[in-house]
Amino acid sequence: MNNLTFGRYSPFNTFIHKLDPRNKIFLMIVLFVCVFLKVTVWSSTLIMAGTLFLFMICIMLISKVSVLSLLKSLGAMWLLFLFLLIIYMFVPNPAYDKTHVAFTINNYPVYYDAFIQWGYIVIRLVMMLMVTMILTSTTKPMDLTYGLEWYLTPLKIVKFPSHIVAMTLSIALRFIPTLIDETNRIIKAQSSRGVDFNHGGIFKRFRAIFALIIPLFVSAITRSEELSDAMEARGYDPYAKRSRYRKLQFHLCDLLALIVAILVFGAILTLVIYNNHFVQVDIIYWISGVRPIL
Repeated sequence: MNNLTFGRYSPFNTFIHKLDPRNKIFLMIVLFVCVFLKVTVWSSTLIMAGTLFLFMICIMLISKVSVLSLLKSLGAMWLLFLFLLIIYMFVPNPAYDKTHVAFTINNYPVYYDAFIQWGYIVIRLVMMLMVTMILTSTTKPMDLTYGLEWYLTPLKIVKFPSHIVAMTLSIALRFIPTLIDETNRIIKAQSSRGVDFNHGGIFKRFRAIFALIIPLFVSAITRSEELSDAMEARGYDPYAKRSRYRKLQFHLCDLLALIVAILVFGAILTLVIYNNHFVQVDIIYWISGVRPIL
């Protein structure tokens, strides 16, 4: 559990830390859209994904988000990656190029396209984790709450509780590292009492997990009750009209970051549109034998 760093704020004075949280949320959405864009040709898709991956690595270095922490977080996802690999290998996909067989298992062909698609999905998941780590590591929980509430402000017209939703999301993000620390404490306490989490059969490990989950749920419920009592004792009323101790402002650095993000998104979108267009042109030419006028 020490490998999970999602949700931990790192107090540095970097360019990314100084950005307006509303702008960072918007930039995160733009990067997510870039991650999910793809072109028809696999080589171009992988080149585009690799370039975007290097761009995010640069952002992590600028914001002083540890790349080692990212690798540790990925280590906790190896079961998911293995499951995806098995799915892509043994579940037939009509889109596979069935002319290139990597190897066979009991006369069942496994194609190279299965590994290509699996690799692309893994890169997507890694980039999504990177973007989320950058946001949570460079944004204070309260600033994130203000940013989310600002985006939900138009919904107040229909009596949508935007502040309550934003506060709930912020508290959930804030409690992720707290629960991770609590899990580590319980694991050490149970291990000192003779519970073995690393050895034994599957049923023995299930019993060990129950010895971890039950105290963790009790601790989480206790902490939530303590937080609720503390907020009520301080007079917190989610339905009251609220003021801000620190007002969010859009600065020059936010404009610069926004321009860079729009340029990256525009370049990727242009590559997607033109690449898919040229592939369609080649398909039409191959079918009809007449090259269309571009």
